[in-house]
Amino acid sequence: MKPKIHPKYVDAVIRCACGNEVMTKSTKKEIKVEICAMCHPFYTGKEKIIDTMGRVEKFKRKYARARKKAEEAKTTTKSKRGRKKKEAEGEKGD
Repeated sequence: MKPKIHPKYVDAVIRCACGNEVMTKSTKKEIKVEICAMCHPFYTGKEKIIDTMGRVEKFKRKYARARKKAEEAKTTTKSKRGRKKKEAEGEKGD
């Protein structure tokens, strides 16, 4: 290796938002992360939604409206079918 061109490789601490700390080696002394293996849902088995700037709520509101519209559309088409069926049966009976 050429001297004086490589960064220093020092002891480092990785700090998670949950408070977990991991000791390792790196070119930086301190690394901050939002999610680690101790709090990540894949490893813990717990569902945890991390909301960045209200995106989760926005997503839920958007699809709640879409679901509501779809349900309304189903009920209106079912009621229209029922009326047509009754009208057709009424014509047969005459």
